[in-house]
Amino acid sequence: MQPGPKNLITDIEGLRVGNAHSGRLRSGCTVLLADRPFTAAVQVMGGAPGTRETDLLAPDRLVQEVDAIVLSGGSAFGLDSASGVAEGLRARGRGFAVGEMRVPIVPAAILFDLLNGGDKGWGTNPYAALGRAALEAASPEFAIGSEGAGFGALTGTLKGGLGSASAVLENGMTVGALVAVNALGSATVEDSPHFWAAPWELEGEFGGRGTALLYPAAAEPAPKKRMGEATTIAIVATDAALSQAQAQRMATAAHDGMARALVPSHTPIDGDLVFAAATGAKPLADPVADTFLLGHAASSCLARAIARAVHAATAMPGDLQPSWTARFG
Repeated sequence: MQPGPKNLITDIEGLRVGNAHSGRLRSGCTVLLADRPFTAAVQVMGGAPGTRETDLLAPDRLVQEVDAIVLSGGSAFGLDSASGVAEGLRARGRGFAVGEMRVPIVPAAILFDLLNGGDKGWGTNPYAALGRAALEAASPEFAIGSEGAGFGALTGTLKGGLGSASAVLENGMTVGALVAVNALGSATVEDSPHFWAAPWELEGEFGGRGTALLYPAAAEPAPKKRMGEATTIAIVATDAALSQAQAQRMATAAHDGMARALVPSHTPIDGDLVFAAATGAKPLADPVADTFLLGHAASSCLARAIARAVHAATAMPGDLQPSWTARFG
């Protein structure tokens, strides 16, 4: 397993990612889209999720493909980011055909960043405009760290952010992850610079500090955020041809990566969820062996992407928490 050329989810051919954020608002959003509609699924394991159009991702629903997936800050207000993306896609003629109409299918998930020090006294919800801007910015190349949905993110100890990683497998398939890290838990081991995800690091992608010298044997972590202030939201993707049921299993397996990289994770206070996306470019040679490997790769990619998000976050005036680089860099 090796990282792709960009070490981004867009190493999967046909995928693009767009970011938009507001420094005044101290928030933003991120959109994933492809050249054509793609299979998608979701698995929610946190106790406080905020979502849009996730019910239609169940394998027994009518719509089997989506046009884009949105990750956004802004709590419930941020769900309007998907409206901006849907309007932009409709203008491009994208969407589920209903007679002469096209209805873009844009599932979304949000994180809570309303108490991070930004100006939240808006008169009109700004997130639809941010969603439209993120759509227009979508490209195979995009920045991570304090960008898009991760612009105003925090964790239990350090600034959060937007992360991504990829892996090219021996069977020729590619897997990638995209994540906005705003977790209750910590990405680093206690007060050290060492990431919990260190055993899965490839090529020094988040500092190459290796594993910690000492791990807490029986720590009992206490919540450092208040109810509703946390959430890690992610997308794992592949170029494999997966059914919605197979994609959902990949999303389920990817949650292992979240638990490897954030301690604690999946708490009643977090809204942790993982979307899965499959472009369908490469058929499965062995449905059992290939889906097994895709799940493992997705979990590893997500753990790496979480660490990369925190490692790449940058310091800004008014920060409520230090960035990893400011503290350990």
